[in-house]
Amino acid sequence: MLTKIGTGEIIYSLRKKIQSIKFELNQLDNPPPEIPELIESTNLLRLNEYLSKTNDKKTDLLCAYEQYSAALEGLLETVFDIQNELKDVLKDIMKEQLSTIDSQSKKSSKDQKTKNIKK
Repeated sequence: MLTKIGTGEIIYSLRKKIQSIKFELNQLDNPPPEIPELIESTNLLRLNEYLSKTNDKKTDLLCAYEQYSAALEGLLETVFDIQNELKDVLKDIMKEQLSTIDSQSKKSSKDQKTKNIKK
């Protein structure tokens, strides 16, 4: 059932990756200030470079979230499989207990009839 043994480590490493990308994105949080002495095209180039970096980080973050979600879905699927198996085991145990109780009550009623007949 637990063929996905590395799922916990994968989720942990993806969570760390997401945290790291968020930290890097926060470092890029503010666009560079415009410098009046520079011509407008230079300021636009600097802004474009900033936007490219933030776009790359946001793309990395989305990919990491996608992998993280897939890993969590796999883990959740495993949990549901285990839950269903446990339900089946409990049903089997209940059936065994009911049949044991039923056979004991039948034996007990036969013993009562035998005692009544002997009297």
